[in-house]
Amino acid sequence: MNANTEQISRKEVTIAGFGGQGIVLTGFILGKALALYEDRQVVMTQSYGPEARGGASSANLVISDETIDYPFVQRPDILVTISQEAYKKFRPRLKETGLILIDEDLVKPDPGDHVLAIPATGIAETLGKRIVANVVMLGFIAGATSLASRDSLIRSIESSVKTKTIPLNIEAFDAGYEFMFEGKFKTLKTIQGI
Repeated sequence: MNANTEQISRKEVTIAGFGGQGIVLTGFILGKALALYEDRQVVMTQSYGPEARGGASSANLVISDETIDYPFVQRPDILVTISQEAYKKFRPRLKETGLILIDEDLVKPDPGDHVLAIPATGIAETLGKRIVANVVMLGFIAGATSLASRDSLIRSIESSVKTKTIPLNIEAFDAGYEFMFEGKFKTLKTIQGI
């Protein structure tokens, strides 16, 4: 899917997990792709606990084709969770028509919730580096939504990570992206306009 061909009036995205999972970097790469390569208006706010690792962490993006008058996420259209704590904290804020993406290795959704689930951590481990689970998830986000094109996200990755890690990060992104199209995800609820 290519976001260049679609209008995004206003979308709110929350990506959440715990410190050390690269949550803020994931939000930064997505926001940068949208702002620089998709010509969208984007505001990102972040939140994290006082702990260096293990505390709650989130990246919140407001995306629009027009000037953003209120820069904070109130009711996300898309919720991405990479920890159980983040799922429990942010799930109640999701819009009724919202889309939930989870790392099935780390999150067990509530009964009745419609989610897209990917074993992002497991996939990252098969690539040899658990630390790129966030980029696997970013690829999954790209495959599951029309927020930004693959090309824009790859350009954003290439300009955001250390040069020596670019090949691994692109491999991780593609693994998540292709996972969506291979039909391996657990459950899909079709959401109009996402």
